[in-house]
Amino acid sequence: MFFRNRFLFLLALAALLAFLSLSLQFLHLIPVKPIKDDGLHSKNRKRIMPNPLTESPAIDPIYEAQFYCNVPSISERSMEGHGPHYFKLISVHVLIRHGDRYPLYAIPRTKRPDIDCTLMPNRKPSHPLLEAFISHMSKGSEAQMDGSLNSLPRYPSHSLCEMGELTQTGIVQHLQNGQLLRDIYIKKHNLLPIDWTNKHLYLETTGKSRTLQSGLALLYSFLPDFDWKKINFRNQWSTIFCSGHCECQRRNHYLEEEQRHQYSLRVKKIDLEKTYADMARIVGIPTRQLRASNPIDSMLCHFCHNASFPCTKNGCIDIEHFKVIKKHQLEDEKDTNKVFVIFFFIFP
Repeated sequence: MFFRNRFLFLLALAALLAFLSLSLQFLHLIPVKPIKDDGLHSKNRKRIMPNPLTESPAIDPIYEAQFYCNVPSISERSMEGHGPHYFKLISVHVLIRHGDRYPLYAIPRTKRPDIDCTLMPNRKPSHPLLEAFISHMSKGSEAQMDGSLNSLPRYPSHSLCEMGELTQTGIVQHLQNGQLLRDIYIKKHNLLPIDWTNKHLYLETTGKSRTLQSGLALLYSFLPDFDWKKINFRNQWSTIFCSGHCECQRRNHYLEEEQRHQYSLRVKKIDLEKTYADMARIVGIPTRQLRASNPIDSMLCHFCHNASFPCTKNGCIDIEHFKVIKKHQLEDEKDTNKVFVIFFFIFP
């Protein structure tokens, strides 16, 4: 009797689960097998789905700054290279920004951040390919590079970074990027043949050492010990890669309007004005001059490289100053993104 009741219970439970499954499929709450054009079921494959991203209710300037720093520490999990199994990979287009760099601006009357831009494999952050990368870059005389690119150094080498110079962190970031792309597109998808030529690879960079060096770092880990004779870097004079199609009067008009809009918002932010005024007092310059020096650029370098903020006889710039300016920068970016989305739909 016990076994009979248990059997009936399991049978009822199975029927309930089957009913729920069919109901969910009918309501499209769970995926069903894809159907081919000929009406046959195609092979169902597992998909790695990313966790849904939800926007945090409040801006956390410290978290966002750490996210911006992007210090290489752990292996990244990525959705790179995933697609429907019936698609064929033909080419890959990678548009990257340069890696971590030294500031382009200095806070007036303060000491510059003491950052070493020489590459040292035994200094963190590092990468297993860093030493080989340095060695390979010294053999690059046979590469073809447009215009002034030939005169640029292929990796950073100053013991005290120059303004805007790529740091070791920046090199390591792109060594990791290239390695990730290699694992996916070379090892998994066989994108390039073993006997690849310069026809298989198109390289273009702006004429800054930090962008060329970032590209070379990514390229080296993507194609370790590549043949320099196959490399042809083209010089792109426009930072937005618009080549000969950069003129857009309406775009310039709305950019100017947006800049005026952002300025009017900033001057109304009392805490931001107080922060700039206090920092200007510390360094001993007018508030307007401090604003013009774009202090967040230098402060981010201090923050990302764990260097102390500058001090003077009048006091020290501190993390609270940084948090206020970074918070308002993020708010400006968020507001700007909304404005340009509206412009996109109004003026296609």
